[in-house]
Amino acid sequence: MCGLGLLCLALAVAAGGARQPSAERTRVWGPGLSAEAALPTRYFYVQAVGEDGLEFTSSPGENAFQVKITAPDEQFTRVGVQVLDRKDGSFIVRYRMYATYKNLKIEIKMKDKQVAKSPYILKGPVYHENCDCPQEDSSAWLEEMSCPQTIPQIQRDLANFPTVDPDKIAKEVPQRFGQRQSLCHYTIKDNEVYIKTYGEHVGFRIFMDAILLSLTRKVKMPDVEFFVNLGDWPLEKRKSPQALHPIFSWCGSSESKDIVMPTYDLTDSVLETMGRVSLDMMSVQANTGPPWEEKNTTAFWRGRDSRKERLELVKLSRKYPEIIDAAFTNFFFFKHDESLYGPIVKHISFFDFFKYKYQINIDGTVAAYRLPYLLAGNSVVLKQDSIYYEHFYNELQPWKHYIPFKSDLSDLLEKLQWAKEHDEEAKNIAKTGQEFARNNLMGDHIFCYYFKLFQEYSILQVNEPKIRDGMERVQQADDDLFPCTCHRKKTKDEL
Repeated sequence: MCGLGLLCLALAVAAGGARQPSAERTRVWGPGLSAEAALPTRYFYVQAVGEDGLEFTSSPGENAFQVKITAPDEQFTRVGVQVLDRKDGSFIVRYRMYATYKNLKIEIKMKDKQVAKSPYILKGPVYHENCDCPQEDSSAWLEEMSCPQTIPQIQRDLANFPTVDPDKIAKEVPQRFGQRQSLCHYTIKDNEVYIKTYGEHVGFRIFMDAILLSLTRKVKMPDVEFFVNLGDWPLEKRKSPQALHPIFSWCGSSESKDIVMPTYDLTDSVLETMGRVSLDMMSVQANTGPPWEEKNTTAFWRGRDSRKERLELVKLSRKYPEIIDAAFTNFFFFKHDESLYGPIVKHISFFDFFKYKYQINIDGTVAAYRLPYLLAGNSVVLKQDSIYYEHFYNELQPWKHYIPFKSDLSDLLEKLQWAKEHDEEAKNIAKTGQEFARNNLMGDHIFCYYFKLFQEYSILQVNEPKIRDGMERVQQADDDLFPCTCHRKKTKDEL
């Protein structure tokens, strides 16, 4: 018997035998193994472990594990399944259900051997995304979803508003912002969503409508009334001469006091994973490019001309093409400068970004909403110092999760040089950033954030939220193709 795992591995390789995972020792875990943790796309993890008890740190092969999901009580099972190889010895298995089932059976096999405790039986009902069956007990839902007790960013944002008067803000917010901005006034009452819009450009309400409807299908939401800013820029100035008003925004800034939510982009990717979007937090993890040592050592950036510093970045790239590869894919804001900073280049797949070791993250009109995906890759992020932030930025630490550079780009070349001279440290920063994204920016984390935000905000209200004049109900989508019967709702016979 070989006692030392690494020695065994070395001997096996020397003898020409590739190391194989152990079906028994391999670990399987995650929210997708719980019937109650309902997500648009459910997921769980498989970590390959050898007979020696050591975890794999590189892929045992993308087809090492086979996953089959069936509903034992049904003739057909309408579930889409994907096994995503993260190339580090672990896999994400994700599945999207298109119908609701009494029970679900998840089999994970390796060469006909059941892996870990497979088969896993999810005793249902197991609800698909469009099933309207909210958990009445919100504390039970929070526990089922493994939501944190507190979220620091929510505490920081709400500290500006010791109390909230829905009657007062219902009058004052439209007066202050209703004409010039794009706003949605929402009331959630008895778990139904109502809306009134202000401003000319309110198309982005679809993202807010979608997450609110999805939440109310899963859990009984508190009665709450609030305003959402649909524009790019935060609205409530930190030094406003007027009384502060609570405004929910997708982006925050050090110069404003808006209450920040996960961006519409990240929210939509969670709702539409395995649907109409291809870029999401799970897909990125399976498309992180070549191993660190084989990546192109040029820093990479693509995007549109939505900020002057982006022009400066392209100018730097022209001057130092062997260090930075930066180019515009679209001109909109500085069209008169296209001859100076063009020509535009073709879009490339976001996954191809990770062929490069260094990723430059630079603001657009506000924060660049690509940062979650860049962190989830296997490249190190160089992030511009900025007044803007997404809901998770304040939990990131410079030099731990990313390499910072000044907002005017004056030290970007210097920071790139440091990264090249400290390759192992840069690799560790990339790894720590990746772990942060994996542990904080998945679908369940986004749902927890939204619910906790509305729950904490609702406690601040000093009077009852109301369905105001001009509000219309936001209807749940019809799901006649695969209707579900909610076991939590009494039928007429029982009443």
